[in-house]
Amino acid sequence: MPFGDRDLDYLEKVHPALDAVATEMLAAGRAEKIPIVQMPVARFLRVVVAAVRPARVVEIGTAIGFSTLWMATALPPNGRIDTIDPDRSRTDRARRYWIRAQVGDRIRVVNEPALRVLPRLAPGIDLAFIDAVKTEYSAYLEALLPKMRPGGIILADNLLWSGRIAAGDHDADTDALRGFNETFLHHARLDGTILPVGDGLGFAVIK
Repeated sequence: MPFGDRDLDYLEKVHPALDAVATEMLAAGRAEKIPIVQMPVARFLRVVVAAVRPARVVEIGTAIGFSTLWMATALPPNGRIDTIDPDRSRTDRARRYWIRAQVGDRIRVVNEPALRVLPRLAPGIDLAFIDAVKTEYSAYLEALLPKMRPGGIILADNLLWSGRIAAGDHDADTDALRGFNETFLHHARLDGTILPVGDGLGFAVIK
């Protein structure tokens, strides 16, 4: 039997309460309509980082740093995150949150468009998280693949796009994500799936 709203409410209540910084960030994101990950995705990111213990994480799309925070709190002592976002006003705000959460020293911000940055990165990335310009998802993937280590993980958010993809809607973002999903699930170098978590979370391992 499919789970419903009652199950989702239960899951929200049974998880540990958020700390003060995460609570403030979540409230700000919702009130100001800032594109931050949904709570199930945030928790999943943290658990994956805790399991994989990556030394190098690359995040494409920072916003106010909510997903970055969840990943940073689970990093091993040698772990670092490079988060890429050209919007300096948002990343400056994110830094203030990270400092309060005592994870600022684990995070480096790159204030440039991701497609300009990714070709410059050294190979050997352990984990990458994509959550930025939807029409560029496929280009992010192709730029990341040569930089990922074998066995590395690529995650991508919003792959159900609030039901618009399954509904057959057509606009630039929806069509781009639909094409990305096909590539993500059938790429020769990826063993991937899309999980019904949050707004659809892609999870793939580099072969």
